[in-house]
Amino acid sequence: MQKRWAIKQTNEQKVNALQQELKVHPVLCKLLVQRGIETYEQAKKFFRPELSDLHDPFLMKDMDKAINRINEAIAANEKILIYGDYDVDGTTAVAIAFSFLKEFYPNIDYYVPNRYTEGYGISLKGIDFASENNFSLIIALDCGIKANDKIDYANGKKIDFIICDHHNAGEEIPNAIAVLDPKRIDCNYPFKELSGCGIGFKLIQAFSLQNGIPLEKCYQFLDLVCVSIGSDIVSMSGENRTLAWFGLEKLNSENASSGLKRLKEIAGVQKQMSIDDVVFILGPRINAAGRMDDAMHAVKLLISDEIDLEGEEKAFQLNRFNNDRKDLDRNITAHALEIIANDENLIQRKTTVLQHPDWNKGVIGIVASRLTDTYYRPTIILTESDGKLAGSARSVKGFDLYEAIYDCREHLIQFGGHKFAAGMTMDKENFEAFSNQFEKVVSERITPDQLIPELEIDAELELEDITPKFYGILQQMAPFGPANMKPVFVTRGVRDSGWSKIVKEEHIKFSIKKKDNTNFDGIGFGMADKFSLVKSGAFDIAYQISENVWNDKVSLQMMVKDVM
Repeated sequence: MQKRWAIKQTNEQKVNALQQELKVHPVLCKLLVQRGIETYEQAKKFFRPELSDLHDPFLMKDMDKAINRINEAIAANEKILIYGDYDVDGTTAVAIAFSFLKEFYPNIDYYVPNRYTEGYGISLKGIDFASENNFSLIIALDCGIKANDKIDYANGKKIDFIICDHHNAGEEIPNAIAVLDPKRIDCNYPFKELSGCGIGFKLIQAFSLQNGIPLEKCYQFLDLVCVSIGSDIVSMSGENRTLAWFGLEKLNSENASSGLKRLKEIAGVQKQMSIDDVVFILGPRINAAGRMDDAMHAVKLLISDEIDLEGEEKAFQLNRFNNDRKDLDRNITAHALEIIANDENLIQRKTTVLQHPDWNKGVIGIVASRLTDTYYRPTIILTESDGKLAGSARSVKGFDLYEAIYDCREHLIQFGGHKFAAGMTMDKENFEAFSNQFEKVVSERITPDQLIPELEIDAELELEDITPKFYGILQQMAPFGPANMKPVFVTRGVRDSGWSKIVKEEHIKFSIKKKDNTNFDGIGFGMADKFSLVKSGAFDIAYQISENVWNDKVSLQMMVKDVM
């Protein structure tokens, strides 16, 4: 698919000033300025984060109320229930809060709602479970900020709630004992982009400070926090960068959390893990429990200890769930693409809206993402659930999906989400009317540019600038993620050295040069259709830089993103 190249604009005066201070390659200074780093001191904090950089958790609104209520519950020997969502962020949050508090207080348990029988967030079934088992305090993690009616229901049963969430608040804050959410408009916490698990970490950090517990007791869970940050795709800046930095260090050490260590072994990981590895190896396996069966399996693994044989079985079980998930994902995606390919009307649309009663509810969000990648347009995939159609939606850059769905709301039973992703439920008989209205709304609003994927390029670079020293500093900018994406470079006017070739019928093994420079190698996955351009003369190449290890020899190579 053709991409639009967008080269980031940078204040050259700031770049020059920073280069005078740091004495490193100006392109590296450009990357730093793009990330808001303009002075030596800011660069030092960026490249060498410290745990002392973490903010005081009591800066978060209601944190004092939350800790006081937990201490009251412990003093009165009340039963405490740790409640969390069924995805990676929720299950890691449950694991750290439960494991931490369990060490000091035994009268505690955990609960994760079932995706299929309870749905997202706080459920009536979960509150009833708490009531029937005499829990008087629920700590909700990664959910609850809009669960006003559920909190009122719990209050009627004399169950108190502490909400720890990171999603946008509604017009009215739930009537809970404490609502911890930096995105509350009345919360002055300095960093707004924590993950749900990150909020859970701040809770145990505050509990430690209040009760004279060494902070090392909290830091032992930083690898779980790191997994949540990577998997939930939150900003890799500020406090998140510090948490992820030290979390990766823990994850790659002998002291990694037992459950994660087992999962790494079963996934065959034998190298130092990066955030990409967290996102593509660990995250999907943890998520697969909730997608394919029950997320409680994931929590049981994440809270297991070294001598817990059940943890060993849970790791294998999550791996099996993930393999099953991949099969379902692959088969449903192929089926959906076949439906589109056989219908000219669907091909020509500016949206994709498909439904099938047999598609698995646990993977339709992934399938929506796959189809968005293929056709690059707002996409909704639905399946049958409890006699209704339940669906997941994904958008393209710059287009407000939520607003488009909102304007089709008369055909929906319920919906929720944000600009780029959403979920919904509708009656089956409303599918066609909804599909047509969604197509109409999107067609009227989406611009031609928004239907072409954008490749954001950080800077221009010459081949001779790609040295081990340059790459070494570049790697110190990790961990990468939103607000600190792995840089993409462009080199203009390169030519095939004569050795570029198609491999495995769909990829290009690049060998390029510019002027009389030494050849530089790269790989472009799925780019075989661009081979004639590569062979036809000078072209521009967009890429990331990585290491290639072959026969124990390490060399730098391009991970090619596009050519034109």
